[in-house]
Amino acid sequence: MQHAVQARRLRHVRAPSPLHFPEEALVPETKRHLELRTLLYFVLKAYSDRAAIGSDQFVYWSASDPSRCLAPDAFVRLGTPDTPFGSWKTWERGAPELAVEIVSDHDADPRTWAEKLSKYHELGVLELVALDPEAAPGQRLRVWDRIDDDLVERVVEGERSPCTVLDLHWVVVPAAGQPAALRLARTPDGAELVLTPEEAEHAARASAERRIAELEAELRRRGG
Repeated sequence: MQHAVQARRLRHVRAPSPLHFPEEALVPETKRHLELRTLLYFVLKAYSDRAAIGSDQFVYWSASDPSRCLAPDAFVRLGTPDTPFGSWKTWERGAPELAVEIVSDHDADPRTWAEKLSKYHELGVLELVALDPEAAPGQRLRVWDRIDDDLVERVVEGERSPCTVLDLHWVVVPAAGQPAALRLARTPDGAELVLTPEEAEHAARASAERRIAELEAELRRRGG
């Protein structure tokens, strides 16, 4: 921003030719996709104190070609303040380390997915995660890792796999009224899930209510 302000005060050999980088597009989204994406976004928001979190915004990586873009269902850029943004330009903010896709009917075409995978390779993500809620159990979670400048699919056993970017664990569990939702967990077995703010508030309230009930029971015991 400071560079742009200072540069405008200088003389140039020609006027700039601004490019348009759209911040939104009308793309149909099923209710299930919306619920799964929203749940994942709020799970990732637990880490907004140390990362920027995006969901369905355009991510651009070519300052001269607006067609080079993706709109991940969720993405994370570590070490960047989580401030509001309309689109994400890597030449201004850096490339997201983590991106997540919830597979839609459109993505189910192998050619479409291959093109999207090529774009994620070009974008430079370190970890790409895909949830296919329509796939059979054991085949719903896929993960790719950037190794030696290549984006290589990981062997996933069952429906759990490490999240290397956040040092957590991906798990596929029922949630948000859906039989298969993508969640993060602090333990490999998925027993300790990362809670959304709403879930954390509900858990804290339930814990306080239990504690009050225990104290009341103890007072009655002593009084009796």
